[in-house]
Amino acid sequence: MSKEAALTHGKGHAPEADAPVTEAGATSWKAEFSKGLLAENPALRQMLGLCPTLAVTTAVTNGIGMGLATTFVLVCSEVVVSLLRKVIPGSVRIPAFITIIASFVTLTMMLVKAYLPALDEALGIYLPLIVVNCIVLGRAEMFASKHGPALSALDGLGMGLGFTGSLVLMSAIRELLGAGTLLGFRVMPSFIEPMLIMITPAGGFAVLGVLIAISVWFERRGAEPEGRPAGEPSDTLCAACPLNCGVNDPNRVNCADGSLAEQLRRFEERVERGLAEKNDVGGDV
Repeated sequence: MSKEAALTHGKGHAPEADAPVTEAGATSWKAEFSKGLLAENPALRQMLGLCPTLAVTTAVTNGIGMGLATTFVLVCSEVVVSLLRKVIPGSVRIPAFITIIASFVTLTMMLVKAYLPALDEALGIYLPLIVVNCIVLGRAEMFASKHGPALSALDGLGMGLGFTGSLVLMSAIRELLGAGTLLGFRVMPSFIEPMLIMITPAGGFAVLGVLIAISVWFERRGAEPEGRPAGEPSDTLCAACPLNCGVNDPNRVNCADGSLAEQLRRFEERVERGLAEKNDVGGDV
């Protein structure tokens, strides 16, 4: 038994280092990166980090700055947490994670204050509040503490870019409709009055709600199987049905036609009919 195998056997679990890059491994790495862009987008799907999402998205420059700052802290903190995951005791892991995150937030604040003073003034208190951002601490606890540094870096980059994209999209909509500008340049004609409500908290909530609805629609649309014949029941509906009539059964009742309410009604009728037939057979016996 090799030294590495002996250590693994003694600890009772497999090594946590990143696996070699194979075709399947590359697919896994791609999935870890892409999940944060839409399927698990921190702001639009997980509803995390909504405080800066609603507060700083009145201008595109603010959204870009906050998003990139959060991405930098995410990637760096996840990598460090992953490297120290076997050293940090479980009883003090949360304070340790916050200390690591605060170190990178402090570095980010110093860089922004030195080279981008206008952005530092625009972001205000929300830049240091990245320390307690649920996205950063949540990824450190849920992912980085259980995976190797390479996967953790990809996870942080994907989540950060997804968060940045949602901030930039919200900022563009609110700035365009609320001020008539993009990146500070006048875009809308002067005779069109800006909707000032869009740069207020009410406008932020409205835009966020619309973007969440659109993201859910896109995900559900992408999850629908392509090429399914019209009128064929869905796999989920058939899997939940206890009658086992089968797609090729000529006597089956097509429960997938019509609206969702009609589908559910037919499904319930089939279940009740099947149970009644089962009870009749049992009574005759």
